[in-house]
Amino acid sequence: MLDKFSIKVIRAPLAQTAKLLSHKGITANQTTLFGFAMGCLAFPALVMEHYSWALLLIIINRICDGLDGALARIHGITDAGGFLDISLDFLFYSLIPFGFVVANPEQNAVAGAFLIFSFIGTGSSFLAFAVMAGKRGIENPVYQNKSLYYMSGLTEGTETIACFVLFCLLPQHFALIATIYGIACWFTTATRIWGGYKTLSDDEEAIKLP
Repeated sequence: MLDKFSIKVIRAPLAQTAKLLSHKGITANQTTLFGFAMGCLAFPALVMEHYSWALLLIIINRICDGLDGALARIHGITDAGGFLDISLDFLFYSLIPFGFVVANPEQNAVAGAFLIFSFIGTGSSFLAFAVMAGKRGIENPVYQNKSLYYMSGLTEGTETIACFVLFCLLPQHFALIATIYGIACWFTTATRIWGGYKTLSDDEEAIKLP
């Protein structure tokens, strides 16, 4: 829901930083892999309940996720790069709640499992529509410079980052935050499935018209 606003705020500083990195010979895929590695290091930090370190690593991961897109726009957006980026993003998104589950399974297991379950809903509806939209040549009216069709929703990247930050700042309330956010994710999934089905159905009907 907030991505279209946050992108406007961070676009300029990301573009300037990407230019500097590009001059150093750093590529989008290198940035994607480095960011994912930093995100993976958040897992042991969470397991050991070093939440400040985990928060720092999560932030680094998300900064890299913005920078790899900015670098791709400089060097040229590729399907391979987009595939790598989105695949590692979804792995990272599931890894963070899993870290809280391993750290405190008695309190966090059910809520963490529910949140990961909800991520399956948002991720599958997102990716399934992206495949069909690409197949039918449906253009993305909001995120023009993305390699995939980005469906909007109540819970997007900005909201997920905010949720992870809250997890690290208030780890004792992980179960409550995860449950609330998981419910919000299922609202997003429901609206994406309905919106995606209607969009594809309308497009099919339009093609049938003489």
